[in-house]
Amino acid sequence: MKGVLVYRCFLLQQRVSRVVSSLLMRGYGWLWGLEFQGPACFYGLARFVRHPQGRILLGSDLVFRSAPSSNTIGLNRRCFFSATAGATLQVGDGCGFSGTVIAAQQQITLGNGVMCGANVTITDADRHPLDALARQRGEPGACAPVVIGDQVWLGMNVVVLKGVTIGAGAVIAANSVVVSDIPPGCLAGGQPAKVLRML
Repeated sequence: MKGVLVYRCFLLQQRVSRVVSSLLMRGYGWLWGLEFQGPACFYGLARFVRHPQGRILLGSDLVFRSAPSSNTIGLNRRCFFSATAGATLQVGDGCGFSGTVIAAQQQITLGNGVMCGANVTITDADRHPLDALARQRGEPGACAPVVIGDQVWLGMNVVVLKGVTIGAGAVIAANSVVVSDIPPGCLAGGQPAKVLRML
């Protein structure tokens, strides 16, 4: 009986977190100029940073899990979405994020129903150039758009790097690093990620 009571308290805490966080994040999103296309559900407080000349477009029925207790596989950070000057970060409907970081310096597009396991990272830029002198001069790294198709599932700790297209319905295994295109409807994994089999 004690275990049932404790579990019910946990569920109640999750509900309260969802309601309070979602209300706070609506105001926070308004301040940052986020473009919500419909309702979004937040567990804990996510982070958004949008340059005045960048865009963050968020579809309907999104779920953001940032509170450590909101995903029992374990989150090591909050969700954090950013768009620099001239960049566009566009998210389709029905996507789910758990401690997900998405950093757009040019263009990142997620289709509908994309699921990101715990602690996924997606970026369209190297952030810093390979050349040491260029880094010292503060020059930016190389950029190339990222496109993730409908119903893609990115497993725990997946990293998606610049210039990648992941086809609709693909599944990327946990701890993979995606550096080249992945075709639709396949299971891919590894460092770098390669097609393992068709689904």
